[in-house]
Amino acid sequence: MPELPEAEIVARQIRNRLVGAVLTDAWIGREDIVREGLPLLSWFQGASLRTVDRYGKSVAMGFHKEGTVRFIVAELGMTGLLLFRSAQARHPQHVHVRVSFIGGDEPELCYWNPRRFGRISLFDRAGLNRYIARRFGLDPLSASREDFLGIVRQRRGRLKALLMHQQSVAGIGNIYANEILFRAGLHPDVRASRLSMHTVEHLYDLTQAVLQDAIRCGGSSVRDFFAPDGTEGQYKQRHLVYGKEGLSCPNKCGGTIRRLHGERSSFICPSCQTKRLRNRSAARIEKTIPQFL
Repeated sequence: MPELPEAEIVARQIRNRLVGAVLTDAWIGREDIVREGLPLLSWFQGASLRTVDRYGKSVAMGFHKEGTVRFIVAELGMTGLLLFRSAQARHPQHVHVRVSFIGGDEPELCYWNPRRFGRISLFDRAGLNRYIARRFGLDPLSASREDFLGIVRQRRGRLKALLMHQQSVAGIGNIYANEILFRAGLHPDVRASRLSMHTVEHLYDLTQAVLQDAIRCGGSSVRDFFAPDGTEGQYKQRHLVYGKEGLSCPNKCGGTIRRLHGERSSFICPSCQTKRLRNRSAARIEKTIPQFL
């Protein structure tokens, strides 16, 4: 379930509490949870954590030791979490990796993942660069308007599928794709290449606004997500359509939220999000949703 906002919260908490700490020990409960680089594990003992960055839905921790830099990358997948020791009591099972530290605000960080769709990888700098190039497209928070415009208007496929395709746009999953598209008044099945330039620019602005708002709220605690300190994200309270099947449209258009079943469920208002693209003025588009951001 963790998507870009949740991964960003994870990275920020680890950065704030553990940068500068020294890794003293690492325990691996299941060797198959380490996708790449298991023989490198012993190198990290005595290394100092210097950087914590987010790439899509993954968190990369950079360690320095004797002039060398190496990385531990945690893929959060559908159910993966990175938790401090204080938060582990409520999640005693499904801990697959524990890393101990001295010199930081937390003595331990663990990787918890009951369904094991995510993995841990260990990289040197070149390996991390290859991993990033292979796995992630543009980051919707740091991408320029022009780059976003180019990605969307060059694709002929379905818009929602594009937003969730990690090699095109990294970090957006089902929750935020639904919320962004509703606010934009766009049906998930509309063809991306058919959107006008103004519509794509508006989609870019809404994507940034929704993701930033979710980060300010600590992410969305739907099912299993908790921040490393165990706190729940509150953005779930601001969801307009995700999980709202059968409720009245928050736009007060008279429509009812429907759930479309496909590869991933989509939640839409059939009145506000039609497959037929309409020529809407900028003023009309701008006044539809802003009060919900």
